[in-house]
Amino acid sequence: MSERSIPDTEPDPYADFSAALRDEFSEVHPATTVARCIEAAHYGALEVIGHAHPGLVERIARKHLEVLALVASERG
Repeated sequence: MSERSIPDTEPDPYADFSAALRDEFSEVHPATTVARCIEAAHYGALEVIGHAHPGLVERIARKHLEVLALVASERG
């Protein structure tokens, strides 16, 4: 009988759009800012509606990043 390896961590449900958001905002935000926005969007969705569907988390994170980019552009 062979042993099956059980992964220590679950796969990141946001990996696909995380990479897309990092690329999309790479000229404005470092990857750490994108990761923080995704994390904030995740917890915000959980708090407000009780679950964090990837599509919803992506939309919230994108809005966060757009607002931060707008503020950065206004600061000059």
